[in-house]
Amino acid sequence: MQEPPESATSGLARLGLGLAALGRPAYITTGRDASLGDDRSVDAMRRRAHAMLDVAWERGIRFVDAARSYGRAEEFLGSWLAAHPGRRGELELESKWGYAYVGGWRMDAEVHERKDHSLAMLERQWPETLAALGGAPDRYLVHSLTPESPALADEALLDRLRELAASGVSVGISTSGPHQADALDAARTLPDSPFGTVQATWNLLEPSVGPALARAHDAGWFVVVKEAVANGRLTPAGSEADAAALAAADGEGIDALAIGAARAQPWADVVLSGAMTAGQLDANLASRAPATDAAAVAAATALAEDPVAYWAARSARTWG
Repeated sequence: MQEPPESATSGLARLGLGLAALGRPAYITTGRDASLGDDRSVDAMRRRAHAMLDVAWERGIRFVDAARSYGRAEEFLGSWLAAHPGRRGELELESKWGYAYVGGWRMDAEVHERKDHSLAMLERQWPETLAALGGAPDRYLVHSLTPESPALADEALLDRLRELAASGVSVGISTSGPHQADALDAARTLPDSPFGTVQATWNLLEPSVGPALARAHDAGWFVVVKEAVANGRLTPAGSEADAAALAAADGEGIDALAIGAARAQPWADVVLSGAMTAGQLDANLASRAPATDAAAVAAATALAEDPVAYWAARSARTWG
């Protein structure tokens, strides 16, 4: 089953495949055990990632997202590309720097990621990305930029990012936390901003960044939505009864509703699927624009949570 051509999707954003849950043994996605089983060895996770990349390719998905901190996601993607050298030209690859994976491939690691937005970190991780992918990604983002990040004021770092942008790589940011809009607006309005891509968390439980994403899109930025199913909360494995009722009233599954609501946003260019199985990816591909404005309904009801509470709950989730 291939993704319908854009003309047949009524202007819905494209679907991309995100490798956050496929590149490392532990992550915060609900339902992970049922999807991946007990074998989280490097070889098993590599096989799973390659299989999902094959399924995504067969379904017509041509946007893939990774990051230095997603365990071996870049390495898995790079080895898959090496096995299919004719595919790179049809793909749009995005990766991120600014976090290092420090989990040691352990499920019970005390710390899984370490954040560092310094120029030294960029200079270390950019060559690592090139080596893992076998070449430059199309988009390279500062990972989880927040308003207090030193990246917004480090002129040496910003100059280096401008050099990357001049080389043809679309430089951008990803955002996290309750103040995503502030971080995005600050990055967008920097003098001679090197940035032109944003990846932000937007979903029916946390839609607060929407207006800032609209401003960025209007300014010509490329907008990618991550965590549209709220790390599994907006899937059958989650326990969001109000969202499930909204989906049932719309005649679709909760994950399809969540993905469809994100794809229907006029400012969205790509919505990432974090699917770990072919069935999950097919459910995401079956998404459509909700019959009613699900985002407006969510914002007007208790479905949309206070951003501070949402992000506090996300931070408290168990890695498994």
